[in-house]
Amino acid sequence: MPMWKIYHPENAFSDQDKAEMATKITDLYAGFLPRFYVNVLFHPLNDKQLYIGGEPTTDFVRVTINHIARSIKDAETQQKFLAACSRILKPYIEDRNYRWELHIGETPIELWTVNGFKPPMPNTEGEKKWREENRASAY
Repeated sequence: MPMWKIYHPENAFSDQDKAEMATKITDLYAGFLPRFYVNVLFHPLNDKQLYIGGEPTTDFVRVTINHIARSIKDAETQQKFLAACSRILKPYIEDRNYRWELHIGETPIELWTVNGFKPPMPNTEGEKKWREENRASAY
């Protein structure tokens, strides 16, 4: 599961912006993961909830991504993936003059369940079934 958490100033994004970002982020993974694996959470912060260097700020966006279903092992693929993330976020963050930061953490697939099911391993018939059904089910 990719889970994106986007911490942002309260009025940084419209509802349409959020829907567009969520769709683009989901599309990034849809070629190799079930779409329902992708979670995008927006966390609006008021002007007294975000501090950088001990000072309150309203011009910063922090994106944390947690990968469970897949991990990125080689440096070249890591850099390509980070570039793809940046392309998605740029119109909403960088082009609006927000400072921003992004990081990716990876959790072992063995420590994950979906609706009580142990997810199928990558590229298996079980995962194919989940992609086709777009939901967790017995396999």
